[in-house]
Amino acid sequence: MRIKRLHRFMLMSFIGPLFLTFFIVIFLLLMQFLWKYIDELAGKGLSAGVIAELLLYTSTSLVPMALPLAILLASLMTFGNLGENYELTALKSAGISLQRIMAPLVVLVAGISVLAFFFSNNVMPYANLKMRALLYDIRQKRPAFQITEGIFYNGIDGYSIKVGRKDPRTNKLYNIKIYDHTAGKGNISVTTADSGLMKMTPDSNLIFILYSGYSYNELEDETRSRSHRTYPHRMDYFQQQELILSLSGFGFNRTDENLFKGGYQMMNLKQLSKARDSLNQDFNLNRQVFYKDLLAVNYFRSDFLVRKKKEGDTLFLKNPPLTLKKFYPDSIYDTLPLPDKKLVISQALGLARTAQSYISSQKETFYNKIKRIRRHEIEWHRKFTLSFACLIFFFIGAPLGAIIRKGGLGMPVVISVLFFVVYYVISLIGEKMVRENLIPAAEGMWISSAILLPLGIYLTYKATTDSAILNLDTYTRFIRKIMIALKVEEENSAG
Repeated sequence: MRIKRLHRFMLMSFIGPLFLTFFIVIFLLLMQFLWKYIDELAGKGLSAGVIAELLLYTSTSLVPMALPLAILLASLMTFGNLGENYELTALKSAGISLQRIMAPLVVLVAGISVLAFFFSNNVMPYANLKMRALLYDIRQKRPAFQITEGIFYNGIDGYSIKVGRKDPRTNKLYNIKIYDHTAGKGNISVTTADSGLMKMTPDSNLIFILYSGYSYNELEDETRSRSHRTYPHRMDYFQQQELILSLSGFGFNRTDENLFKGGYQMMNLKQLSKARDSLNQDFNLNRQVFYKDLLAVNYFRSDFLVRKKKEGDTLFLKNPPLTLKKFYPDSIYDTLPLPDKKLVISQALGLARTAQSYISSQKETFYNKIKRIRRHEIEWHRKFTLSFACLIFFFIGAPLGAIIRKGGLGMPVVISVLFFVVYYVISLIGEKMVRENLIPAAEGMWISSAILLPLGIYLTYKATTDSAILNLDTYTRFIRKIMIALKVEEENSAG
């Protein structure tokens, strides 16, 4: 009964900080996303529903990054609070070991890690697909139609509009100039007006009602030749005129999401494995074709010339040299006269340059193919590493919180951010090395876990044995012992 109460107490002490820190981290990462894309979102007249949908999908895609950090921070806060309030000391004095205290949380975090894996494999691809498609549609949408006084507005295809002044009370416009470029021949059509009104129609059209103005048009006389062609001018005066401009491009249109399904971030493990196998097969096939073409076309051409003296004629052997049992190019070259030697050297240099150019172009092609394969492998391993990071950060945060015995959001936040930055930087370095094809994908993606896992085991061992690893006196005494030992050794060597 006492153990069940202890388990319930530990779970309740951990779940609260976990939810708090998780939503704080999600909020901070979401603000970072908005800061990055604020220029593409602002001024486009997006509805609240579209913004909320984008934030929902973005928040979902940020869960694998936020969850390990939340577990690290929550475990630090939980065991730091227990240590600061001497509750951890009371539990240990009652004969309950740190492993028994951590046991229910280990089971909980292991379950969270499993759920995080299924979330990354099943929910994340769908969220990424929705977010990428929606973000693409937002980028394609033009900014909201808004004309600034004294500045030409070129947001409407084929038109350039300038308004001298706007009356905010009556919405009336003054000193209006509209340049029509739809013909693609420059400023051949201009409309000016002293004043006017502007209104939108439900069918995405903009109507200008212009008062007291002129329309200027240059008319090209196409009946004459270009050298004798004239450009007569026509000016029309009007008291009132309506000008209708189409704003169909300003609407928000949804793109077919199937166009984005080929991205590696939109695939689960099965799809990533299938895509990786297909890419590897295509790469191996292209490499074999490249090898055969390099030998047959560039290195050993089938129209290779063998010169033999026979009544002054030159014989051509159409079989490639690879089919010959013995082939001595130096001997053949020595039998040629000097002009033919120069010709052969010139042709050989040309073929060598062609082969070099072919190899350089194929090298870039193969590099891009390998890079694409590595990206699929990175995404495949990422679904496991992010889940495993939850366990690693718990075994770092829980014993570290028991050692430092500081709760709240002060010291735990600093330590959590420090460890997470170290983990993230190591992960980025490993991922970049994989993308550059310097190390295998398994090594690059698991290097951060391989470095931090021994640290978690070490901290758990030190917390279990009540070792004061953060006590300055411990290290001072250790350094003092080393100095004394060195001094004794120096005196012995001097004596």
